[in-house]
Amino acid sequence: MSAYPKSVCVYCGSRDGAAPAYAEAAQATGEMLAANGWRLVYGAGDVGLMGRVANAVQAADGKTFGVIPTHLMDWEVGKRDLDTFVVTETMHERKKVMFMNADAIVVLPGGAGSLDEFFEALTWRQLKLHIKPLILLNTEGFWDPLRDLLVHVVDEGFAGDDILSFVHVAEDVADLEAKLKALL
Repeated sequence: MSAYPKSVCVYCGSRDGAAPAYAEAAQATGEMLAANGWRLVYGAGDVGLMGRVANAVQAADGKTFGVIPTHLMDWEVGKRDLDTFVVTETMHERKKVMFMNADAIVVLPGGAGSLDEFFEALTWRQLKLHIKPLILLNTEGFWDPLRDLLVHVVDEGFAGDDILSFVHVAEDVADLEAKLKALL
């Protein structure tokens, strides 16, 4: 039996972003995960929002599981003081290990990497390869354009409207916590 009741994979930026609220939400997300006894699964970076989430989990005595490919060890400052630290050869392996070790996916603000991870998890859900919850933390309305894009994709006939039901949106960390409690 696992020592962790549930594990939550967090995809987010390796930068802090423009709005201070993004960093605040990352810190609060880490604190919330630890307070609920949920293990953080993430990209093992010690920079940007990734580092903020992980450091907050650790400061609150939570558990961490980080996965990083060798080529990002220096760039993302691989955080070696995690409970579990996995180094992969490729980004594909990183995403697979992260996904397979999580019970839910949470996406904080981020760039192309976070979008890649989100769309891969969404595509796998659409293809019925998993039923894990997928939640966007919509800090400062960051994900509003993405939500509009998904509706546009459905409206234009490139996906069924069921794809919209696969993505949950949390407006703040308290809402994220409530959604995780309901969906895990």
